[in-house]
This record gives sequence, structure tokens and C-alpha cells, in this order.
Amino acid sequence: MRFDRKYVAWALSYAAIGICIGIYMAASQNYAQREAHTHTLLVGFVLSLAYGVIHKLWIEQPQPVIAKTQFIVHQAGAVLMSLGLFLLYGNVAPAALLNPILGISSLAVLVGVLLMTYMVLKANPART
Repeated sequence: MRFDRKYVAWALSYAAIGICIGIYMAASQNYAQREAHTHTLLVGFVLSLAYGVIHKLWIEQPQPVIAKTQFIVHQAGAVLMSLGLFLLYGNVAPAALLNPILGISSLAVLVGVLLMTYMVLKANPART
């Protein structure tokens, strides 16, 4: 499967999870999970969708090692961030335990952005 399709598939999964969190908050009238909800949708859905579009439109043949590394780093960061925020704001685990995980996940997402920037700047544009 090409990276554009992988990213779109992951993006839609994040969208479903983020929407479920939103439905839960609305049904329970408990909005404590708003940070998990928004980060799942923004970092997970929107950024993954943007990466899928970038691969489709601008990166015809990515360097395999960089593209795979970028994909894994972004997904690991997005999953850890979403899960960490869900556990934190659900009072399931203490902040002292989750803050290092959230810090690492934020750095992973940043590294993913930097690797994507590199790939965009080095790639030959895809033919449409």
C-alpha cells in the first residue's frame, strides 16, 4: 500500500476515535476529554490526512527509509499523544507518569513534521 493510502486510512481511524470521544462528551455532559478529543482530531486526523495529500500530490517516489521512518514516528507520536491525553484527562493515570510520555509524543510529532518537510523539499513533484 502506498503512503498516501496508508495515511488516509490512519486519518479516518483517528477521525472515528475523535468523533466517538466527542459523542461520549456530549452524551455525558462531561467535557474533561476535550484535549484528547481535539488532539486526536488535529494531530491524528488532520495531520495524517495532510500527509496523505502531500504524498499523493508532491512525493511521487519517496526515499523508502525516510518515508517509512516518518510514517512510524508520526503514528507512534499521534497514538501516544491521544492515548496519554485520554488517560490524563480521564484521571486514569497521574500526570507525573504521563507527562514524560506526552513530551516524547510531542517530540515524535515534531520529528515527523520535520521529516515530511525534508521529503517535500527533496522530492520531484508527482505527476497528476
